[in-house]
Amino acid sequence: MKKIMTIVLALMILLTMVACGNAKEGEPTETGVTTTGTETAPPDTSKETEPTVPALTEPAEDDDHEISAVVKQLFEEFDTALKDQIGTMPEDFADLKVGAVIISLTNPFWSNMKDLYEEAAEDYGIELDVQTGTTEGDTASQLDVLMTMADMDYDVIIVSPIDGSNLIPGIKKCNENGVKVINLGPGVDLEALEEAGAYLDAKITVKFEDQGEIVAKDMMARLPEGGEVAVLAGLAGAAQSEGRSKGFIDTIATDDSFTLSNTINCDWDASLAYDATKDLLLANPELKGIFACNDIMALAAVEALEAAGVSDVYVYGVDFTDEARASIKEAGMTGSMSYSSKKYTAAALQMAVMLNEGQEIAGPVYLPLTLANAENINDLDGWR
Repeated sequence: MKKIMTIVLALMILLTMVACGNAKEGEPTETGVTTTGTETAPPDTSKETEPTVPALTEPAEDDDHEISAVVKQLFEEFDTALKDQIGTMPEDFADLKVGAVIISLTNPFWSNMKDLYEEAAEDYGIELDVQTGTTEGDTASQLDVLMTMADMDYDVIIVSPIDGSNLIPGIKKCNENGVKVINLGPGVDLEALEEAGAYLDAKITVKFEDQGEIVAKDMMARLPEGGEVAVLAGLAGAAQSEGRSKGFIDTIATDDSFTLSNTINCDWDASLAYDATKDLLLANPELKGIFACNDIMALAAVEALEAAGVSDVYVYGVDFTDEARASIKEAGMTGSMSYSSKKYTAAALQMAVMLNEGQEIAGPVYLPLTLANAENINDLDGWR
């Protein structure tokens, strides 16, 4: 009898141990005991199957950037468009060192571009150095950076100038030193570049006028009766600001029911955009729409409208920053023009490899565009 009782007792203890062992951390077991042990993380096998040269059509998916079906389709369309223009990444290529001169880390767009440059460079196994001037409008310090880099051991330098002419002396120095130069984004004044006896080896950009046109058409569709609209432009002379403004203004002008109240240069600055919006409201109380040439200024416009108690003005920006995404979801901004910075940086580095391998890239490479707005914002998870 004692043996039987001993066996029964042992079985009860064993069953209790199994029940506790199967419980998830923080969940009560059948016996009312809560486990508090540390879970063991699964082994990281992501690098075991990582290809030597990742395809642009296979964006990395991780916990921080879950990609929606819509974004997957957009990425595929972007990849096809880029492949048609520059082909595919060489399977084998020589070691190279790439420099990138961007505009300012105080701007969320360019800060994100730096991160994505570095992410793509790591994927491709490329040595990369990203540099910037002191502030977003400091053309002289940006040139100083490029002049210094031109004398270093870079094979290719990717430049995004503050305005069309400020980096021309640095580009010429790169030419003289045998450093390949790619112009990404804001354009270099090609006529002034030629007059200086300098040249670009390749260019990748977006059609800035198309950005303004797309925004204008979306705004006009929301205002079937027309109305007064305005533009918050960026830095005078900046190609992206001038192109976006022109595309918007030219499109609005096709419909007589719309009136352009004003175009105000706000130098990409939030404070200036906030004050400009307040002035616009005072001068134009019937204002119906604002196109800001970047998200920083658009967010400032939304803030000024909210402070004035105005809720019926449509506000658009450009760049689709995280802050803009949140604002659109919260019914602040109406929309933001976007292009994939992830694809932008990866394609630019592919072009750097191709140039270093002796290939030529004819003509500008254009990145496709998309508009994030109130209707599609929830379908754009994972868009970078």
